Amino acid sequence: MNNPSLTQLEKQAAESGLLLRLQVRAPIFNLWTLRLVVAEQQVTEKVQILGEMKAWAYAGKKGLQLDTLQVHSKAPAGVGHLVWAATMAWALENTPCRSTRLLAIRDDDFQHQRLVRYFLRRGFHLIREVGAAPQDLPLRVVWGGAGALMVADCFEVFKRSNDLWGIAQGPFACN
Repeated sequence: MNNPSLTQLEKQAAESGLLLRLQVRAPIFNLWTLRLVVAEQQVTEKVQILGEMKAWAYAGKKGLQLDTLQVHSKAPAGVGHLVWAATMAWALENTPCRSTRLLAIRDDDFQHQRLVRYFLRRGFHLIREVGAAPQDLPLRVVWGGAGALMVADCFEVFKRSNDLWGIAQGPFACN
């Protein structure tokens, strides 16, 4: 797939028995907020959230800011890839953002190293460590802690995630 399409991802999710839903707050002073959820219908009017991403975006140099990514440990294969692909497709289709950044929080060294490796495989690059320096205070306030500030190209993250989502939905994928 050459161009991101949130509509196509929603259709693919539905074909896999998943619900892909977005809650977007319209731009106020060029600021959007996003909560993207992948869920599974349990019974009428009840769903199980399998994965979600919270982010905000604003016009300008810093682009899409990723805040929270959660994928349920028992989620079907590919849910995380779908969350990433859909988030990037939304940003590319609905905002001027072409880059994204996040903070790989440093709770403990082992978990921090796992997060950094995970984001590097997603297409992110390490910019700098955010610690206790005075210039780090705004980033610590925004993201709630210290860690590794990382950036990526939205289309590159979309492409990698969409390819992995496609593999997860291949002929041997289980629903």
